[in-house]
Amino acid sequence: MMRARVRGREDEWTGLMRSAMAGDDAAYHRLLKAVTPVLRAAARRGLARAGQPPDQAEDIVQEILLAVHLKRHTWDSEAPFAPWLFAIARNKLIDALRRRGRRVFVNIDDFAETLPGETPQETASAGEVTAQLNTLPQRQRDVLQSIAVDSASIKDTAAKFSMSEGAVRVALHRGLAALTAKLRDH
Repeated sequence: MMRARVRGREDEWTGLMRSAMAGDDAAYHRLLKAVTPVLRAAARRGLARAGQPPDQAEDIVQEILLAVHLKRHTWDSEAPFAPWLFAIARNKLIDALRRRGRRVFVNIDDFAETLPGETPQETASAGEVTAQLNTLPQRQRDVLQSIAVDSASIKDTAAKFSMSEGAVRVALHRGLAALTAKLRDH
């Protein structure tokens, strides 16, 4: 029963991502809304295993969602979506723990059912990222640069730019929305 439910969720996510890649904004929104609680739970579990307080889980979730957004062009539409998503999630959790100076152990069993063998993933060049960021208003560009490129947390970004964490999240989401629109038109 549990495996069928997980398989149904994976099929739903894959279908939503395929629709999103074809330009369906509503499907993309539903996909992000569906994966966010799963990512939040995984981030909390990973932080707990590393002896870290769960209060940083939301920052990690935002980093995962940002990476999904920026790297979605690398997803193979013939492959299931969940393994690709969980590989990003695992890497972002590891990155976050490394920034905190901890030895990193992420239990691969959490992802074992959904992770395929290792597959190379394309990445955008630094020039491509810079070109896209330069099309944004200064505040959004600064926030995205700090979080997505420099791997700073929302808290650190807020302190760096003398902003509230809420304002950083708003700038992050607005910047992502603007990039989505530009890339869709591109």
